[in-house]
Amino acid sequence: MKRRRIIRMLMLTGSTIVFALITAGCGEQRKVDLSAEEAAIRRTDADWLAAASARDLNRVLPFWADDATIVTPGMPPIVGKDAIRKYVAGAFATPGFSITWKTEKVEVSQSGDLAYSTGTDRISLNTPDGKSVTEENRGVAIWKKQVDGSWRVVLDMGSPSASANAK
Repeated sequence: MKRRRIIRMLMLTGSTIVFALITAGCGEQRKVDLSAEEAAIRRTDADWLAAASARDLNRVLPFWADDATIVTPGMPPIVGKDAIRKYVAGAFATPGFSITWKTEKVEVSQSGDLAYSTGTDRISLNTPDGKSVTEENRGVAIWKKQVDGSWRVVLDMGSPSASANAK
């Protein structure tokens, strides 16, 4: 009799544990304030633009994740912080270089850990013969929320805008 009671208690305890695990898994997930996350990305993007406009390499680099990739037309992908540092340093050293952009849309995933932004940019520089050239592009940036809560770009892609192709 005592043995049955022990087995029955173990079964009830085991059922209770299984039920608790199941209901915990079905519980409501953390609610994400998508508007707040979008605002955070837009602030980060504005800070990034300010750093890029100032041609400040040390301020601009942290906006990309360590394993980020930049994809631009006519070039192989630029992968990782070291390659991005070299690419950006070269751009900043180019005579007449300037960059500006306008972010039009930011869309944050329901989970709040990924987002993308779209917009336009304008890059100006001088060619080796001294001619001033301006490129207008469309761009997409994929943002990933970091462990510390900050947002970093993991994929940065650009392509000539339709108006640039029409010229």
